[in-house]
Amino acid sequence: MKRDILFGLIIVGLNFSAFGQDKGVFSGNFQSNFSVFIQDSLIGATEAASPQYGRQISSSEAWLYLNYDIKGFHFAARYDLFNNSNLLNPSESFTGQGLGFWQIKKNIGDLELTAGSFYDQFGSGAVFRAFENRLIGIDYAVEGVKAKYNIGDNFYVKAFTGKQKGAQSNRFETAPQIIKGINSEKGINFKNGNVLNIGASAVNRTLDENTMSSLVTEINSKPLEDRFFPKYNVYALNGYLNASIKDFGFNGEYNYKTSEAIRDNLGNLYNSDGSLILGGVSYSKRKIGPNKKQAVGVNFQYRRIENFPLKVSPYSNLLNGIISYQPSMTRQASYRMLARYQAPAQSVGEQAYQAELIYSLNKNTNVSLNYSDIRDLGGLQLFNEQFFQVEHKFNRKWKGKLGLQMVEYNQSIYEGKDPKKIDNVKTFTPFGEVTYKINRKNSIRLESQMLNTEQDLGSFYHGIIEWNNSPKYTIAISNMINTNPVRVVNPTLANQVLYYPGVFVKYNVKTTSFTAAYVKQVEGINCTGGICRLEPAFSGLRFTLSTQF
Repeated sequence: MKRDILFGLIIVGLNFSAFGQDKGVFSGNFQSNFSVFIQDSLIGATEAASPQYGRQISSSEAWLYLNYDIKGFHFAARYDLFNNSNLLNPSESFTGQGLGFWQIKKNIGDLELTAGSFYDQFGSGAVFRAFENRLIGIDYAVEGVKAKYNIGDNFYVKAFTGKQKGAQSNRFETAPQIIKGINSEKGINFKNGNVLNIGASAVNRTLDENTMSSLVTEINSKPLEDRFFPKYNVYALNGYLNASIKDFGFNGEYNYKTSEAIRDNLGNLYNSDGSLILGGVSYSKRKIGPNKKQAVGVNFQYRRIENFPLKVSPYSNLLNGIISYQPSMTRQASYRMLARYQAPAQSVGEQAYQAELIYSLNKNTNVSLNYSDIRDLGGLQLFNEQFFQVEHKFNRKWKGKLGLQMVEYNQSIYEGKDPKKIDNVKTFTPFGEVTYKINRKNSIRLESQMLNTEQDLGSFYHGIIEWNNSPKYTIAISNMINTNPVRVVNPTLANQVLYYPGVFVKYNVKTTSFTAAYVKQVEGINCTGGICRLEPAFSGLRFTLSTQF
């Protein structure tokens, strides 16, 4: 079926080119990953963790994305390939290939019509977000039809109906459940420069007969006092606003979901409605202080979630079938040790705060402070982070960073570890970086981090030396050392000091990039774009190719 759709897109595009004066615009991109798995029982990179070790040895993924625009039409198609891949599920293997995305879009005056696959979101995405995050194998494209109508200046309404793209078991098909939604947003620009955006959305998901039959069977197996009547339909509603008033910014959103069958963190089924509240305020000001060389930025965010998992089915597990976008309410870290403990959103219930201050003393020195606190609705501590960083440019050649991170992390909640055996992980992580610019094209960067903890796997040191030859080459050599091993949570690892060395090479030619890396990676939470998942240890080689045309 999808192969026929692809052939149809090609034929339509060729007909436009052959018979129209406008030859259109063709573009695209290609990305490919290839991994070789080298078993290392010391760090837990074995066949028990991932089937690629010992049997399949290697894996690959590839995406070819094509766009063609002509006479107001937009055609798009993407070919996806997975061979023995653990990208979709880090502890399993998946092989499949086919049409992963296809789309026909047409603008008719103020009306935009889309048929096929599409990505979109309503408001912050809390009631609906269809998106792709290729780095961790996520693809929540909806396949159906969508219409967007521009009513007036900064005022639109859009609606869709369709099915979500399948998970690992049916990657190139769609889930049987139906999703429908409508969203309207109005932007107002005031003469004094202030801006206000307001919007509202409604989303409906309808279960299929097979899912309902499974639900009824499971509910009837429960004690009488725990039984309930499941519903085919769930409705999610929201209202939101974003405002900019002089140097201040405000955002707020309220989301409500009608009652449905959902699961707690232990997998137990129950019936409940839900809510999700977001709010924030920011302030930024340049040219302050007596000499007008300082600047300040402040941002505060709040979120409360109560019984708000919104999926295509109660039987969708892990990151499969998610309709609602609920990113981690923590600072996004780029350093390996600082990113080791992240906090995936708890859709059953959490209350989270995050505050950030950035102060520029002058054009050469910046100070950053960040505080995050996440608890469940009963007050149990889930995550807490305190972060401090100073950046300074000494001269045209030298610049550097120094900082400190302190984290408290509930490993039993985020990683499913036995709470009777472990305490919350508490870390103290100083870090630093220095960059020396040799000349206009060449620079050397040194990075150092020391994570200190008596929980989880113990303390780690991580260091990198990196050479950049812009825009051609990047070469980096790193090592992460488990300096003070602890083996309570994972006694299968060798009870000794462990090393996780790495070598990375990148080569750029115009719009094409090649990378090769030797990697040893510790087990832990991996977050990309605010979406997190637990991944096993990795040992092996990784190669990538990406290009645009």
